[in-house]
Amino acid sequence: MPEQAATLMQELASRISTEPFNVVATIIFGLAVLHTFFAARFMELSRHVQARSDREADAAGRPRLPGVAAELLHFVGEVEVVFGLWAVPLLLLLAAFKGWEQTKHYVNDTIDFTEAVFVVVIMALASTRPIVELAERMVASLARLAGGTTAAWWFAILAFTPLLGSLITEPAAMTIAALLLSRRFFVRAPSLPLKYATLGLLFVNVSIGGTLTHFAAPPVLMVARPWEWDSAFMLSHFGWRSVIAILASTLIVRFWFRRELDDMQTRTSLEELSRPKGAATVPTPTWVTMTYAAFIAYTVVNAHYPVLLVGGFLFFLGFDRATAAYSTIEDFRMPLLVGFFLAGLVIHGGWQGWWIGPVLSRLSEVPLFYGAMVLTAFNDNALITYLATLVPNLGDSMKIAVVEGAVIGGGLTVIANAPNPAGYALLGRYFDGAIHPLRLFLGALLPTLIAILVFQLL
Repeated sequence: MPEQAATLMQELASRISTEPFNVVATIIFGLAVLHTFFAARFMELSRHVQARSDREADAAGRPRLPGVAAELLHFVGEVEVVFGLWAVPLLLLLAAFKGWEQTKHYVNDTIDFTEAVFVVVIMALASTRPIVELAERMVASLARLAGGTTAAWWFAILAFTPLLGSLITEPAAMTIAALLLSRRFFVRAPSLPLKYATLGLLFVNVSIGGTLTHFAAPPVLMVARPWEWDSAFMLSHFGWRSVIAILASTLIVRFWFRRELDDMQTRTSLEELSRPKGAATVPTPTWVTMTYAAFIAYTVVNAHYPVLLVGGFLFFLGFDRATAAYSTIEDFRMPLLVGFFLAGLVIHGGWQGWWIGPVLSRLSEVPLFYGAMVLTAFNDNALITYLATLVPNLGDSMKIAVVEGAVIGGGLTVIANAPNPAGYALLGRYFDGAIHPLRLFLGALLPTLIAILVFQLL
């Protein structure tokens, strides 16, 4: 091991010598990751600064206005903008080192923003009323088997909806699950430990729930074609283990918080909670729901063709406007913020291969499994699996190990898996201003450990 470590350090030193900007880019990326840990603190400071400004305005008899300092602190406290914000100094320094032409070449010709565009489109589609109601009816049939209580809905959403990620893609599954949890669970004011346990469980379940097929999970998409993996391979090697891990984790967390979950019934009826505030009460015609579902199917099929993707979305916006009585996209901010988050992440990620690739290539099977998991916590897991495809002569067991580690570690942080920012954006308002990264990690730790046991022992 010391010899391997020395060889690794020599290769990294050689790569730094060949391209000194590697170090600069990684330092900036590290600062961006560090920034995510202080996002909640910036939000807290924003509230304090605005409260002080309001008190001063009241004392002087002036109207209350948003303060510039408070708004700036709120802006830098938005986790979704962190990586885009730090992309600015990265690109400025890249221009200083390489020139503006090389900077344009890097952004335009070497980075693929298709996934970010796809997430914006699929998140907007999946959050519309017809699609959420369709998913809700499916989950309701499972929840009714257990009495239709809040605990039954909680279990059905977390155990079933992540598996939809293997069909309609993980970002869509995350969006639907988060919306249903918001309407059926978080509105009942659970305790803070249960909130983080639920969020961590959701992130882990969605990350591994997309492995039943070869076309829906971003980290699987990266390797499916180069390694010639099809859905039959995914189901036989990953899928059944994922189902067991999801059910086991959800059951254990359900048992751990059984008293609180069983006591969460309130006087507010579930039927009332099933409709967003201000939503139209006009029933959605079946043909409208089926057309929305067709748009989602079209988007999934054309996920890797940006022109067809955006073109189809424009047609959808026209249809959505025509059927405004049943559903209209009212808040486009969240999908855009999530897309901005992912776009910023891939800009940084393009400069991290210089050290991730050599690390992966020097690990044996078990260390590779855990190494991929740890690296995933600090990089999108799709980047980890993509870099694994560039490692020459990687054996079949090693390929499986790196993908297993990448998907299992996909719930540990908000940046570990592409759909996580969608869940963060939709559920963040229930976490006292911002989701704390360490608490999220702890909330995801138990289901992550259970997934490790299932994938390593079965």
